Amino acid sequence: MRGDGEEPAAPGEERVVSAIADADDRVIEGALRPKRLSELVGQNRVREQLSLVLEGALRRGRPPDHVLMSGPPGLGKTTIAMIIAAELGAPLRITSGPAIERAGDLAAVLSTLSEGEVVFIDEIHRVARPAEEMLYLAMEDFRVDVVVGKGPGATTIPLEIAPFTLVGATTRAGLLPAPLRDRFGFTAHLDFYEPEELGVIVRRSAGLLGVALRDDGADEIAGRSRGTPRIANRLLRRVRDYAEVRADGVVDRDVACAALELYEVDDTGMDRLDRVVLSALVRRFGGGPVGLSTLAVAVGEEAETVEVVVEPFLVRAGLMARTPRGRVATPAAWERLGLAAPAAPAAPASNQASSATLFG
Repeated sequence: MRGDGEEPAAPGEERVVSAIADADDRVIEGALRPKRLSELVGQNRVREQLSLVLEGALRRGRPPDHVLMSGPPGLGKTTIAMIIAAELGAPLRITSGPAIERAGDLAAVLSTLSEGEVVFIDEIHRVARPAEEMLYLAMEDFRVDVVVGKGPGATTIPLEIAPFTLVGATTRAGLLPAPLRDRFGFTAHLDFYEPEELGVIVRRSAGLLGVALRDDGADEIAGRSRGTPRIANRLLRRVRDYAEVRADGVVDRDVACAALELYEVDDTGMDRLDRVVLSALVRRFGGGPVGLSTLAVAVGEEAETVEVVVEPFLVRAGLMARTPRGRVATPAAWERLGLAAPAAPAAPASNQASSATLFG
């Protein structure tokens, strides 16, 4: 047992509140995704703007502008890409940035497109640089230059491609080069969902999954879902399992609370790893500031895991702040752990004397 009252998280420990899709999520999400813009819950501003972009393109009989979506994982970027294709009545080609390692990989995709097809590149910030440069030309002029041969005898053959719409998705918009970002005609940032919106999503998913869900059960799940539909749907499945095995199959508030307590998800959506990091920051480092790598070592996790998986939620919840000197616990974090926050240091006596002289 650790001195801060929490055991370190086991490496690779599965988190029920992770916004990253696992194999089960990818299978089940296909059945739960809305198929049209009218069915999409939340993201009202993006939905209205995108509706105008698509309707205008349909009236002109031309492919719409390329679309870039940014935001944390689990908010529906892939779903919206599928909706765009459905609204246009166009085929959808799906790939990802890590899969495009060479310019030839991208050329193979683009050269086989049919007119009006929608190409979705997830994690577009991870496209290899040579392919990225080819993408510039394809997005602007619907052409790619294919290099044939090597060395001094190599020749470049321009290849016309069918007009298409690129939909890019990224969780790290800051890593996108400006020339690529500027070639998107419409950019949307997806926001976290409100509990009321997640409640609607949970009820809809319960209907599709055949789960007997009461309103108070739906509200309880929504309130612990960290503003993320993917997490809400995963929590619903875990609560359903609990209800079927240890209750009468009906999910109400009591059943949801008991199930989520078993999975160590508290009423704010914090799980065990969140609490381990927050506890270490407060109890072991006096609330900080402390460097990311030092904090990660203290909890037995990779620095990237703490930075990408844990910190965004703690910062958004007002429990942690990132400063130039390191991570700092807020007064709310101390209160969350049932501790008194340290008093702010008093101004040095020389400063107080100067102030008295100046304003006395």
